[in-house]
Amino acid sequence: MIESVNNDRVKYWCKLNDRKYQDLEEKFLVEGEHLVSEAYKTKNLIEVIILDGYDFDYENKTYVSKSVMKKISALTTTPKIIGVVKKTKSTDIFGRVLILDAIQNPGNMGTILRSAVAFNIDTVIVGTGSVSIYNSKVIRASEGMLFKLNIVESSLDVIFDELHKDGYKIMSTSVTDGVDIKKVKVPLKSAIVIGNEGSGISEFVKQNTDEFIHIKMNELCESLNVGVATSIILYELNND
Repeated sequence: MIESVNNDRVKYWCKLNDRKYQDLEEKFLVEGEHLVSEAYKTKNLIEVIILDGYDFDYENKTYVSKSVMKKISALTTTPKIIGVVKKTKSTDIFGRVLILDAIQNPGNMGTILRSAVAFNIDTVIVGTGSVSIYNSKVIRASEGMLFKLNIVESSLDVIFDELHKDGYKIMSTSVTDGVDIKKVKVPLKSAIVIGNEGSGISEFVKQNTDEFIHIKMNELCESLNVGVATSIILYELNND
């Protein structure tokens, strides 16, 4: 059992909470039995860190003291188990596609990933400028749903070229203009773009969109939270 917070392995695990180090090592942490179990199903779970007195059926495990677990964890309440997970890098784009244009709030990102699974999105493309999908708050907000999606991280100018060549219709959200989401006809190959919380879709996306869509709502409400808006859009398109 590891009891010292100054242990080299503890220092290494702590670094995996940092985005730069996650990218360098191509690993990240998940906390709590539910998320560790979801990671295990993907076969990308590398090792587990377990609080002394608890147990988890996995070969590569290390027991630690409560002070060590608290040091590693990003949670307010100390978890009983943390998993070290290998990042998966996908470049394949298939099925129903959701594109995220600089989504920056971790809670929004997690909510969007959950809704993407709920409403049958196959591929999520995370554009440059977005919060990391391996951010601890994103992982928790997604309830592990990021493990059930094909996620591609890429610059959107490259992705748009690929999508258009492959026959995809790109549909972007607009607060005021475009086709009412209830009246949208969704082709078999469609990609929906969701814009940034504050500025919406980028100018590049605007110039390369095939059709704009929007949610019709009461004029007293100027806009919706991007996580809520995305959920509504995906629900409506899933039932098209």
